[in-house]
Amino acid sequence: MARIMVLDDVMDAGVLIKAILSRKGHEVFPFTEEEEALKFIADGNRVDLAILDMKLKKMSGIEVLEEIRKMNQDIKVMMLTGYPTIETARQALNLGASEYCVKPIDKKELEEKVAGLIGDVKD
Repeated sequence: MARIMVLDDVMDAGVLIKAILSRKGHEVFPFTEEEEALKFIADGNRVDLAILDMKLKKMSGIEVLEEIRKMNQDIKVMMLTGYPTIETARQALNLGASEYCVKPIDKKELEEKVAGLIGDVKD
């Protein structure tokens, strides 16, 4: 299945997403620090999907998305936000985010959107 990186400034959100997606057979790597998440990708770890919160500690999810795009154009990206606006959605999609999910996280919606993004990723 897919290797999924989750970056959210709240560890509980990353743990929740990991619990939901691990049950579907995915390998999930939760992070709360932007630098650690970006280093994980920069170090050559395979990531099929990055799930990024819009509001983080030091950077915005948009800024992290920009950095990911500089390293790897092939990683699919889903943005998370508790504060959806048309502008942030447009910005994320223009930078190559494939999906947008609103908090609080709905388990079924998350599973469906992830399945739609990753298809049949094989190890």
